[in-house]
Amino acid sequence: MSDATVQKIPQTGWLGPMFVILIGTFMALLDSSVINVALPKIMTVFGAGTEDVEWVSTAYILVLGVVETLSGWLGNRLGLKRLYIFAMATFAFGSLLCTLSWNVNSLIAARVVQAIGGGTLVTTSMAMVYRIVPREKIGTAMGIYMIAVLVAPAIGPTLGGYLVDYVDRRWIFTINIPIGAAGIILGFIILPEFKTRKAGTFDVVGFLTAAGGLSCLLYALSKGLEWGWTDERIVILLYFSVTLIGLFIYVELTADNPLLDLRVFRYLRFTLSTLTSSIVAVSLLTTTFFIPLFVQNIRGLSAMRTGLLLLPMALTGAATMPVMGRLYDKIGPRVLVLVGVVLMGLRTFDMHFLNLDTSWTTLTFWLIFGGLARSFAGMPAQASSLVDIPTELISRASAIFNIVNRISASFAIAVMTGLLNNRIAMHADRLASHVTPWNPNLQPIAQTLGSQVAPYLRGLIAKESFVRGIDDVFVALAAFTLVAVIPAIFLRKANVSRSA
Repeated sequence: MSDATVQKIPQTGWLGPMFVILIGTFMALLDSSVINVALPKIMTVFGAGTEDVEWVSTAYILVLGVVETLSGWLGNRLGLKRLYIFAMATFAFGSLLCTLSWNVNSLIAARVVQAIGGGTLVTTSMAMVYRIVPREKIGTAMGIYMIAVLVAPAIGPTLGGYLVDYVDRRWIFTINIPIGAAGIILGFIILPEFKTRKAGTFDVVGFLTAAGGLSCLLYALSKGLEWGWTDERIVILLYFSVTLIGLFIYVELTADNPLLDLRVFRYLRFTLSTLTSSIVAVSLLTTTFFIPLFVQNIRGLSAMRTGLLLLPMALTGAATMPVMGRLYDKIGPRVLVLVGVVLMGLRTFDMHFLNLDTSWTTLTFWLIFGGLARSFAGMPAQASSLVDIPTELISRASAIFNIVNRISASFAIAVMTGLLNNRIAMHADRLASHVTPWNPNLQPIAQTLGSQVAPYLRGLIAKESFVRGIDDVFVALAAFTLVAVIPAIFLRKANVSRSA
């Protein structure tokens, strides 16, 4: 079936292929979060140290970044259907290897295989959506697509916690095998054929510079807090990342057949949508990074209960995404994104009132409100990103969109965590000068606890300074979120009569 035929699928004919696409997207994104709660168990089973087991997650992240640079070229060369099925098979095979792993090194190797499939699945899925869905229905389609994007990472910790605590830690990988098999079979039957496009000569220099630059950058961001940002290793990694990425940009702008065609940024809607989506993703992901730290480290919640706390936010997003999709098709992205960005900024600012006594209900409300704001802002921004891109560039533009979002989120979490540590130290110094056994207001506690008063006060200072530090981070994050208002103002509705 030619692309022209694919683009003329009946109004509802894309729903079946969309379901198959969601299987791969959901599976890949679920696995990116489900592993985290299993790491302590993996350390115990394999007798591994923290530094060893961290590579179970780090290797996956690094390979994802590298593979995403290849997906656009591979999509043109192999065709999107074949690439998608190959990615599903690779991911399922990697999951099988993870299940059979006998030590931490074999598990890391298996995660690399998983990442090869996972990194290809997400970018290929997004490209296929824009190739099978009529332009006037793209909002509705992206609303459905974003359900997987929101729900999978949110239920990952809950599902992982349940499987680790009550079943077996291997099942966090085993569960992918039947899902992957179903996705492969349905892919062969339901997905339309996509004509291969001229991929050109493989850009070896572009790939090597992109792979090296992204690997150095992502690794530095993941290790910066542990090693310290002034550590010689971090400085060297950042130096090589800047150098290699700079060389990559030069190569891609001058190559006849670039691996990632950076010239897609000349399409204003793509640039504005990518910028807006990155800011929205940073705001949401940073929030969902710090809230679990608070409830687990300060309030003592288990990983599974933390996952349950995050679940209503995902369900809210899933319930409202289809509605936002239909609204996008009618009115375009501008109003929806502006409302969403303002709501998210206000919600994030409100979270700076977080304290040691904040109730579960309040936390849940904040997170649900954030899920609603993400529905307004995130889906319309992502849906509008590829509507102007020529069909032959969609795969590569999709890869660029995902890479920019991934790097933005990693960089923002690193920066905000650095800010958090700085503010914690400042608040701890201030509190230590006031919270002492000799403070008249604390005399009753001192008399009750006796010799245990000093450890008690140190723990109290640590908790309070941590919470005040997070409050400061939310103020900075709220201001950053509202920056997205600027590009959102210039988003406009697509001309649906334009051919894909």
